[in-house]
Amino acid sequence: MQVLGEQLRRRARELDLTDAEVARRAGLSPRRYGNYVTGDRVPDLQTLVRICKVLMTTPDQLLGFDDAKSAKKKSERDRLVDKLLAAASGLDDKQLKLAVRHLEVMAES
Repeated sequence: MQVLGEQLRRRARELDLTDAEVARRAGLSPRRYGNYVTGDRVPDLQTLVRICKVLMTTPDQLLGFDDAKSAKKKSERDRLVDKLLAAASGLDDKQLKLAVRHLEVMAES
């Protein structure tokens, strides 16, 4: 399933995530996730949904059912917000509280 692999690579690049980081956040081994990226295997629905949560996308987009052109029309700000949210999703509660406080301080200045 080449479309899935290509979309996984594209979306991870947009968020500056490595395959290993996507795998870790989705609770998968790097080897298993690598099989999805190369198209050697197809994830089951539950696994696909976990990957989608990490990549902040939908199964339709990853499987090529959504218009890929609409994703390319995002502004630089929208892409940065996506990256920020993806990074935040990898934090534990303590780290997230600290990150929010840092952002609040930045927004005040």
